[in-house]
Amino acid sequence: MFHVEQDMKTYNPTIKVKDHSVTGESFELLYDASRALLYTHPKPSDSALKDYYPTTNYISHTNQRRSLFDFLYHAVRYVSTRRKLRLIKPFQPKQATLLDVGAGTGYFSRAAQKKGWTVTGIEPNSSARRLANSKAIHSVFDTSKLHELPKKSFDVITLWHVLEHLPNLEEDIKLFHKLLKPNGRIVVAVPNFKSFDAIYFKAHWAAYDVPRHLWHFSQESIPKVFAAVQMRLESTRPLPMDAFYVSLLSNKLKTGSYRVLNSLWIGLRSNLKAVASGEYSSLIYVLKNAN
Repeated sequence: MFHVEQDMKTYNPTIKVKDHSVTGESFELLYDASRALLYTHPKPSDSALKDYYPTTNYISHTNQRRSLFDFLYHAVRYVSTRRKLRLIKPFQPKQATLLDVGAGTGYFSRAAQKKGWTVTGIEPNSSARRLANSKAIHSVFDTSKLHELPKKSFDVITLWHVLEHLPNLEEDIKLFHKLLKPNGRIVVAVPNFKSFDAIYFKAHWAAYDVPRHLWHFSQESIPKVFAAVQMRLESTRPLPMDAFYVSLLSNKLKTGSYRVLNSLWIGLRSNLKAVASGEYSSLIYVLKNAN
């Protein structure tokens, strides 16, 4: 854990954000200059966090298609899954092993299995886990499984928009590193709070999603966080579709309407500005084991 309560004077409050999905509670995002990240304060206890993930409307835990937003999510997921598989293909030796942390309903895990990976999925939500294992996967487990896995057993560990959810960030990163083979990769996708759409929507930026998102990363954050386990940043890739998706949801939070044309415009502006700055709405980071 980052021991943020030990010296609160070294952290500066930057913005107040509401939990728009469940409780309406307000949280502060505080800045940790040493790691160039924001963190959510107060942080709910580990036992309380599950109450902020209602299965009926937390989209990554269901396969629902009840609204335009649901259909858009699944369309984007289909395209992004193909791209993710292409990204990890160069790291796939014979008998390749993959650990997918935060597997949700198993969509990516199943797609990776079809491409020849031996996949172990980790998903704390029991409903999502049941859905995953009902689709001929049978390899998605609760988080307790992480402590049963042999050390140095995975070629690739993926965390697709998962790192920001982990309550014990530092300890979990150390555990992932222990499970990784020499020269293995950890692939992380997270939102970027320095993107144009984040700055535009401010407290209504959907990717803050407090308190489910406990950590909020910039491009500077990821190398700093993973340096503690001697992992180096190998490459960074954009997720340009996320700018449109997040802008739609942000407008919904801000105005009560998706404002489709405006959201598309903001997403386009965010991507165009990111061509020069690199500050895309979300980014994929490939980190290589250095020992």
